[in-house]
Amino acid sequence: MNIQTVFERTEKKYILTLSQRNALIKKIAEHIKPDEYGESTVCSLYFDTDDDRLIRNSLDKPLYKEKLRLRSYSTPKRDSFVFLELKKKFDGVVYKRRETLPYVEAMNYIDRGVLPNHSQIMKEIDWTMHYYEGLRPKMFIAYDRTAFYSKDDRELRITFDRNPRFREDNLDLAKGSYGERILSPDMCIMEIKALRAMPMWLTKALGELRIFPGSFSKYGTAYMEVTKRKMNGGQNCA
Repeated sequence: MNIQTVFERTEKKYILTLSQRNALIKKIAEHIKPDEYGESTVCSLYFDTDDDRLIRNSLDKPLYKEKLRLRSYSTPKRDSFVFLELKKKFDGVVYKRRETLPYVEAMNYIDRGVLPNHSQIMKEIDWTMHYYEGLRPKMFIAYDRTAFYSKDDRELRITFDRNPRFREDNLDLAKGSYGERILSPDMCIMEIKALRAMPMWLTKALGELRIFPGSFSKYGTAYMEVTKRKMNGGQNCA
C-alpha cells in the first residue's frame, strides 16, 4: 500500500451552494479526475486539552497553529487502516505528518499510550501528545466528501465536503458517522490544495462563477456551537 505520509501545501477554503459546486465541476471537468477515494465519508477525532487550548488558539488565527486528529475514510473495523495526523500551519502553508495504523493499534496508543512503532513521525506525534498535557479526543467530526485531482498535476486537489456534522459523545470512530449538522444542506465546503500557484483554467472558472475564498473550520464551528449552548444553560441554540 503506497500512502503519502508527509504533505506541504497551501489550502484555500470556499463556501459554495450546491448549484455553484455543480457549475464549477462542469466548467473544469476536462481538467480533473476523481481521486482514489472519490466519494467517501471522512471521520475524524480531534484531540484537545481539558481547557480546549488547541481550538481556542486556532480560532484566534495566529501565524502558527497545530492540531492532532485521528482520521478514517468510512467507519473503521478492528483491522482497518486509519491515519493519525499532526497538522501544522505557518504563514498560510500547511505541513502534515501522517502515521498509517490499523485501527486497533491506534486505539491502543490513544487509550493506553502503547506506541505502535518507533518511526520518526510517530515520535513527533507522541512528543506532541506529551507536550500538551492531557491531550485526548474532544470532538468527532464527519462529512461526505467528493474529491478530485488535476490531470496535469496530482498535487492539485479539489475537495467538496457536504453535510459536516459533529458529536461530543461516543468519541470512537467505530461508533459510526452520525452527528449534528453544522452547515445548511444546500451548502458545501470546497478546499483547493496545491504545491504551486493555481492554474489559469481554475482561477478563470472561479472568477467567472464569482466564487471567492471564505473561512470555515468544522471543528471551530462545532466548538463555538457547544460553547454557545453552555453559555445559554445547555439549551440547543441551533
